[in-house]
Amino acid sequence: MQQLPHHYRVGAATRPDEDVVLSSAGLDTLESAPPAEYGGAGDKWSPETLLVASVADCFVLTFKAIARASKFEWRSLECNVEGTLDREDKVTRFVDFRISAVLAVPSGTDEARAQRLLEKAEESCLVTQSLKATPTLDAQVRVAA
Repeated sequence: MQQLPHHYRVGAATRPDEDVVLSSAGLDTLESAPPAEYGGAGDKWSPETLLVASVADCFVLTFKAIARASKFEWRSLECNVEGTLDREDKVTRFVDFRISAVLAVPSGTDEARAQRLLEKAEESCLVTQSLKATPTLDAQVRVAA
């Protein structure tokens, strides 16, 4: 890992009747538009879906790093996140992120240890630690056939 601080730069460009084009050096561009809830077509990534995707992606990548450092053997991890946007104290913001994770492990794995590593990933995710909304983890460990 490089020394902190790290800096991430993203550009956003648009015209009045076009979608937003997101860009970052070395990456493919991504089109963004308002979600259906805000009058968009709902057929493009939006700031809201990108934020929720960041929570899911960070959780999975954090778990991978923790499992690697712990020399923990696993088969697959599926993660789904539901972010709840609501109005609190006259401010519209995400108030909750429900993380559902299913971890497949080989037969004979210490399932309690697997659960602890999933919980550590949720506690260590830098994206959720950077948000005001409280993340909630619903983790499952499944023994792979």
